[in-house]
Amino acid sequence: MSTNLKHKIENSKEKQNRHKAMEAIKVINSLKEDFKSPIESMNYFYELFEDVYCKNKSLHSDKLKVGTMCIQIPSEIIYALDAVPIRLCNGFYTDDEIGSDFMPQKSCPLVRATVGQFSSKNFNDMPDLIYSPTTCDQKTKAGVTIESFGYEVNDVDFPRIKESEISREYFRRSIRNFSIDLSKKTGKRLKKNDLKKSISKIGYAQSLYHNLCDYRKESDVVIGGNDVFLITNAFFFDKIDNWINAVEKLLEECKRRKEEKISINAKVAPRIVYTGSPPIFPNYKVPLLIEQSDGIIVADETCSANRMFNDRVAVDEWFINDMLDSLADKYLKACTCPIFTKNDDRIRRIIELVKSYKADGVVYQSFAGCTVYEAEQRSVLEAMEKAGIPILYIESDYSPSQGGQLSTRIEAFIESLKNRRRTKK
Repeated sequence: MSTNLKHKIENSKEKQNRHKAMEAIKVINSLKEDFKSPIESMNYFYELFEDVYCKNKSLHSDKLKVGTMCIQIPSEIIYALDAVPIRLCNGFYTDDEIGSDFMPQKSCPLVRATVGQFSSKNFNDMPDLIYSPTTCDQKTKAGVTIESFGYEVNDVDFPRIKESEISREYFRRSIRNFSIDLSKKTGKRLKKNDLKKSISKIGYAQSLYHNLCDYRKESDVVIGGNDVFLITNAFFFDKIDNWINAVEKLLEECKRRKEEKISINAKVAPRIVYTGSPPIFPNYKVPLLIEQSDGIIVADETCSANRMFNDRVAVDEWFINDMLDSLADKYLKACTCPIFTKNDDRIRRIIELVKSYKADGVVYQSFAGCTVYEAEQRSVLEAMEKAGIPILYIESDYSPSQGGQLSTRIEAFIESLKNRRRTKK
């Protein structure tokens, strides 16, 4: 490679890093400064995202890194083989612009951004292995494009019908095959005690998330929805022990704040359940606008937060194959992704969240080009209307240019919820 070409590539990466750092710090500063009564324990997460996305710091230089294109790859198996899972979903507009050279213009911005990152090889922790479950059609096809950049993408079969016994057995075999393949590639044998420990550790992390969500059910909410999204997004790449320690400290502070009646929301702030395409850092455009407009996100039904932590693995027998089957059942049955042919579970889950968190309304975001969420919005809107739950449907992308239009619609929806609450009184 010539010196001039090498210099140009290095300059291009420096420019990308600078633009990504600007995107990241803008969101982090908003979380720090735009809301009252900031939580001191959140500083761990703010600094973590600054280290990773502004300083390009590696967190896992001493571990084999397994990149996953979706949450339907069991992290428990990866940890049990002494590797670390890194979720590859990307929320950067900088990478979205790069990926648009390789993906159709009408494709999902999350997928374009993921492809863009691979094309530039701009990772703070480059994945050593990549596994892609055949869930989202666009991610599945993006795997071919990613392979053209010199990576190996390993597909993991995933069924599109979850109610049938055939699908259950199909995915059980798929997860067993995944564990065998990963074991071969890591050169390590999957041991019973190691898998049991990783299931228990992730189960404990899930219990911490549920404890955190209990505080969001209170009338005085002690933590904002955007901070919770940051916490769950950190689970994509952080060292799991560090994440657990940080959330334990956060829960201690939440307990003190509840006792001292410190709230981040005004009494009139409408309570929102957020659903649809996942908020992936730093694309918090819609969630930030909701809480900047005096709403408060008290719960969500997305694959970047609630869906990751909702159900724990239920194991009857602690033998390898029994644990693998239990993992497969959990990842299939608990999934409410709209890729399934029927998705009544997701609608029931949204309504359940509205009731249990005493929400005033639902905001449904769909990324432009995210076919499954766009296609499903009609059935969700009809179900919410039938249940008497106000809902706002928003189509957005990663572009920063939408702010004014989105802000107007969100502010109007929040105000309508306030008026509805006043009318009820």
